[in-house]
Amino acid sequence: MASEKPLVAITCTAPTNIAVIKYWGKRDEKLILPINSSLSVTLHQNQLKTTTTAAISRDFKEDRIWLNGKEEDVGHPRLQSCLREIRRLARKRRSGSDGDSVPLSYKVHIASVNDFPTAAGLASSAAGYACLVYTLAQLYGVESELSEVARQGSGSACRSMLGGFVQWHMGERPDGKDSIAQQVAPESHWPELRVLVLVVSAERKPVASTAGMQTSVETSPLLKFRAESVVPGRMAEMVRCIKERDFEGFGQLTMKDSNQFHATCLDTFPPICYLSDTSRQIIGLVHCFNAHYGKTKVAYTFDAGPNAVIFTLEDTVAEFVAVIKQIFPPEMNGDKFLKGLAVEPAELSEELKSALAVEPSPGGIRYVIATQVGPGPQVLEDPQQQLLGPNGLPKLAS
Repeated sequence: MASEKPLVAITCTAPTNIAVIKYWGKRDEKLILPINSSLSVTLHQNQLKTTTTAAISRDFKEDRIWLNGKEEDVGHPRLQSCLREIRRLARKRRSGSDGDSVPLSYKVHIASVNDFPTAAGLASSAAGYACLVYTLAQLYGVESELSEVARQGSGSACRSMLGGFVQWHMGERPDGKDSIAQQVAPESHWPELRVLVLVVSAERKPVASTAGMQTSVETSPLLKFRAESVVPGRMAEMVRCIKERDFEGFGQLTMKDSNQFHATCLDTFPPICYLSDTSRQIIGLVHCFNAHYGKTKVAYTFDAGPNAVIFTLEDTVAEFVAVIKQIFPPEMNGDKFLKGLAVEPAELSEELKSALAVEPSPGGIRYVIATQVGPGPQVLEDPQQQLLGPNGLPKLAS
């Protein structure tokens, strides 16, 4: 009879985040150090999350990883950076002997799944690396500054280590020790804030972020100006808007920063165009809607892809979802068009309909995910939710 458990496993979830002051461009590729600070909103894990199980056993012959059921190369440099760093921190913490600790010589098996489609272009690497680092830290009993470790997997992952509203300080040190994430306000701070993710029809994948960023850093004078002269003031202003729950200020700055980010992509040579015709229609629609009311009631932001993320307040969600359905009539999947938080149907006034002088585009938006601001990574206590079976291999999907 074995005196020790053959397998020690832990399962956690982590959120994705949407930047309202954008990160684009690195000053150090290996350590993933940015040329400017950024600020994001953590989205709720009830709608969008990554789940990761990490297990160690003396029976495992090598480190292995499965993403969404498919085995991937565990030798990926960024993955190795995170694994190496967590094990280093675990060793450092154990300079004494600790009977409860899991042996560091044992190999680890990791399984990770996203519950949102990769097509949604929703910072899956941010949620993925945040979840990986948080889960490994729980497994090895590491309690240090984890955002610095997650950053080495994917820059924006450092912001997914915290809930609510999060700033990533660019830092100044060459070793990156001060390039870390910090919470500006917790998820409970602005309960009325709502987020709508508009997933547009899948178009050909544009330039990958890592390659796009590098080209921008090398060729765009506008990006350099943005990082040095624009972002510092915008960071301070965005923190103020969030602390004061000033939606008009928050919304306008979010849109301006998204537009400037995409302007730097066009200023890159050759130019990078992440927005599609549908993206531009959504931008026009938001400005039309706000002009009709004479104030900023909805705001858009776009990352490196055509999908829109809309910020609004609870009292405007139903009406704006009705506007989306009016301008982008769902094709066939009416019942599956709206996912996430429940949204009551709303009637549009004739004045608003005539103000939205936009030609309808049936099927332009595939579906909408309604969500809100949420907490950081969580540990799942229920062993049924583990992704790895007792043999350390992924459980077969039931």
